[in-house]
Amino acid sequence: MGINLSTSSVDSFGGLYPRQPQPTTESPPVNRKLSQQAKTRLEQGDYLGAIDLLTCLIEADPTCADHYNNRGYAHFQDGEVEEAIADYSQAIQLNPTLDRAYNNRANAYARLGDLYAALLDYDQTLDLNPLKIQAWINRGITFRQLQIYELALDNLDFALRLGRLEGYIYAERGRTYHLMGDWNWAIADYQRAIDSFQNAPQLSGAEQRQYQRVLHWKDQLLKPLAE
Repeated sequence: MGINLSTSSVDSFGGLYPRQPQPTTESPPVNRKLSQQAKTRLEQGDYLGAIDLLTCLIEADPTCADHYNNRGYAHFQDGEVEEAIADYSQAIQLNPTLDRAYNNRANAYARLGDLYAALLDYDQTLDLNPLKIQAWINRGITFRQLQIYELALDNLDFALRLGRLEGYIYAERGRTYHLMGDWNWAIADYQRAIDSFQNAPQLSGAEQRQYQRVLHWKDQLLKPLAE
């Protein structure tokens, strides 16, 4: 849903982690200015405005994979998942080593419920960039959606070893234990996630959403025990 952290269902857009648009490699000042304007529009939630600007960039340089990847991200955020997939696929055709385009397309497939297609793209992402933490998290969530819990845990455990986004990962691993019925481990991970978010100097909007989500999951788990 989406680090640009985004639905776990894949449980909601808070469990998937699409990435923010990346800087492009073009040098013309006009293109750089348009790219910055598009990024600003995205940050403001003006997805249609961002799409218009990115379309101008594509018309000016139709061979730039980053432009297609970034427009795909804008389409995805605007709920136009099929259009996002088309743009991500074009980005991949132009640059088959653009790992973030595979990760983003995987998120889009997951949003549509095509989890096996998503797994193939997460696999490709990690083949290209084994340290891409978002792909490890996303693949773990996708295995969880398929109820392949051991592989979900393997992916989330590896993501933890990369030493970033611990709050997100503990939350998702806790959710996995929760759905497996291993409530003691689930509660422990939920609390680790809560502590991580509470100790952060500042939370982004995405982090706030994940924090609220893990509070809900923990309450969902503990409430029946108190009755």
